[in-house]
Formats: sequence, C-alpha cells, structure tokens
Amino acid sequence: MRLTKFIGVASLAYLALPVASAFAYIGPGAGLSALGSLLSLVSAIGLAIVGFVWYPVKRLLRGRKSKGPATGK
Repeated sequence: MRLTKFIGVASLAYLALPVASAFAYIGPGAGLSALGSLLSLVSAIGLAIVGFVWYPVKRLLRGRKSKGPATGK
C-alpha cells in the first residue's frame, strides 16, 4: 500500500514539472507520407467493409433473379 502511494505521489510530482519546448521540425515529406498512410489505411478498411457487405448482397440478388416466378405450362 505504501509503495502504491509513493508511486502516485511521484507521478503527480512528475506531471507537475514544467514542460520544455521541443523545437522539432517535420518536413513536408514526412507530413505527406503520414497523410498518404492514413488515407491508405482508411481506404483499405472502407473497401474491406464494403466487400464483406456487398458480396453476400450481390449473391442474394443474383439468386432471386435466377429463380424468378415459376410458370405453370
């Protein structure tokens, strides 16, 4: 119990310390790469969802067309 309290107080003290600026620069190449990767990921997930939904619906519609109403001649 005492160790947990110490870790909690130490964590709060660490979070209360002032934050220094990083002065980092991300060039346009890295930004475009990150944007392209994000766009690819979102597209892949979207196409996977569409594929999993569209294929069964397509088979269901094709099955209904081929059966059609029976003509009694």
